[in-house]
Amino acid sequence: MAITRDSDLHIRRFSRNAGLGVVLLGFVAIVFGLTVVKVERGSTLEAYDHQPRTSLLPAEGVQK
Repeated sequence: MAITRDSDLHIRRFSRNAGLGVVLLGFVAIVFGLTVVKVERGSTLEAYDHQPRTSLLPAEGVQK
């Protein structure tokens, strides 16, 4: 005996799952868009991770 009619619980679960799927797709689209923009503008961005930070370098002339 197959159940042909969805119960109210199934309908509510489906709507919640569909909403969560839309939110997750939106998040993935935002992350993908930011990644594309960062890759395209890579030469114009300041690359702080590629330059030594002067605050981390030892002071010149100071001996231990």
